[in-house]
Amino acid sequence: MKKAAKNAKHHYNIGNDLYTRMLDSEMVYSCGYWKNAKDLEQAQFAKLDLICKKLQLKPGMKVLDIGSGWGGFLRHAVRHYGVQGFGISPADNQINLAREKSAGLDINFIQQDYRDLQGKYDRIVSVGMMEHVGPKNLGTFFTKCDDLLSEDGMMLHHTISSNYSKLVTDPFFDRYIFPGGVLPSLAQISLATEKKFIIEDVHNFGPDYDLTLLEWHKNINARWSEIPTYDERFKRMWNYYLLSSAAGFRARNLQLLQVVFRRLHAEGKYETVR
Repeated sequence: MKKAAKNAKHHYNIGNDLYTRMLDSEMVYSCGYWKNAKDLEQAQFAKLDLICKKLQLKPGMKVLDIGSGWGGFLRHAVRHYGVQGFGISPADNQINLAREKSAGLDINFIQQDYRDLQGKYDRIVSVGMMEHVGPKNLGTFFTKCDDLLSEDGMMLHHTISSNYSKLVTDPFFDRYIFPGGVLPSLAQISLATEKKFIIEDVHNFGPDYDLTLLEWHKNINARWSEIPTYDERFKRMWNYYLLSSAAGFRARNLQLLQVVFRRLHAEGKYETVR
């Protein structure tokens, strides 16, 4: 298994018993969109729908989700927009539960590294995946997206972003939370897509992650007693991860970007959606 995939698997295979108690009903492990939302369920629904609208999804389109997690985005896109869903993740815990939760829907989940994927897709999306790619591999990532995207295709990448370009991450997060993960800056993303894609839209709603993380913190701390296999040391570590991340977004040291890309020859104006 490639190192980046192995590192991602470390975090997402911690245990579905934890994530089912912390996340919303669709198990969306990324920032919600709180513009009009009153709770976590609404915020995650709004975020998923926002992505679908930004990608201008139409029935029958082939949509690839790189790092598809537990399948929440693809279920939303298939149910509400009639697309064909394709999801990949290196984490077997995620893939197995995603298949279970998506039974009967037109979605194919594969446990695979994105670099090994073949085919052509009308739309490509990644949500909370680019943080695991690493700055040294961003060029490789977008070259692969270029290979996979249809000629008139469009893609959206949703990622936590740093205010400045860097090659290493916080030592605590590297050891305990996201081994090998580095938050990309907008400059690094732009450089990696140069001469490949047009950046049509950049949407930063980083403060919404503060709200999302606090909801996750509330949820898991109300239900630790249901999963006694996690000891006090783990609980302290997990709470530190959630609360320090929330503080980073509140202080605007961290950003949350959704970036829409089209091909260099794309015709017409892209209509921004908020």
